Amino acid sequence: MTMHGKLGDHDVLRVGYGAMQLGDGDATAAVTILRRAVDLGVDHLDTAQFYGAGKVNDRIKSALRPYGVNLRLVTKVGAVSHPVEHLVVAQKPAELRAQVEENLQALGTDHVAVVNLRRTDMQPGLVATGDQIVDLDSQLAELIALRDEGKIGAIGLSHVSLDQLRQALPAGIVCVQNLYNVLTRDHEDVLKECEARGIAWVPYFPLGSAFDRIPSVSAHPVVVAHAERLGITPAQAGLAWLLAHSPATLLIPGTRRLDHLAENVAVAAIELDQEAITAFDALG
Repeated sequence: MTMHGKLGDHDVLRVGYGAMQLGDGDATAAVTILRRAVDLGVDHLDTAQFYGAGKVNDRIKSALRPYGVNLRLVTKVGAVSHPVEHLVVAQKPAELRAQVEENLQALGTDHVAVVNLRRTDMQPGLVATGDQIVDLDSQLAELIALRDEGKIGAIGLSHVSLDQLRQALPAGIVCVQNLYNVLTRDHEDVLKECEARGIAWVPYFPLGSAFDRIPSVSAHPVVVAHAERLGITPAQAGLAWLLAHSPATLLIPGTRRLDHLAENVAVAAIELDQEAITAFDALG
């Protein structure tokens, strides 16, 4: 199993870092985690201006700017922070452009490697209503314009169906972020399309989540048993299965703990044996 994969034109370590959790907790600790991630070889950093109501991007800038030439900053648009409702849908093309500009300003850069369009057509999470139900083509046209202006390097999608991915292909999609893990595989068809077309597959909630009661991978007894047999953590076992399951997979697990960060990055070099792979395959 190779330790590196493709994110558009870029070779990246197959285990990156998802910064969403850094909106909570101490700012100094967040800076320490981010710098340690880069020291460990992480070169794919996933963020969004609506993470932590802007705090996450502020902490990334404090920790890492000026950004190394090999660090790929990836952000997400399609929602914005709200003082009462926490997060609201913002899908209109002009809103997407404004979000890209806000991300660039907050990060202190004039360019990000990828912008992922987070669609809001299905649960879990925000679902668009009224005038926020926006056609995909008009959104992609705005992102293509931003790419042509040099503000974004490439376009990705998040929370999309197979039909939506196929509709978007002419825009030059480089990655897809959908909910997917050992126990939750509703989007296997989207993964296979990404694999066939050389598009990076970047699963979110790769170990499950308390959010919308998505089952915990690392608490599942089959995962726990094989992890113990192999001398790795259950989280490492769940993440390693994702890498083994498809060569298109890139991971962006998040954590606020230095020990978990090191364990996550080490997954890039872990190969499960066939006994574990067969057992985990059966869980889906």
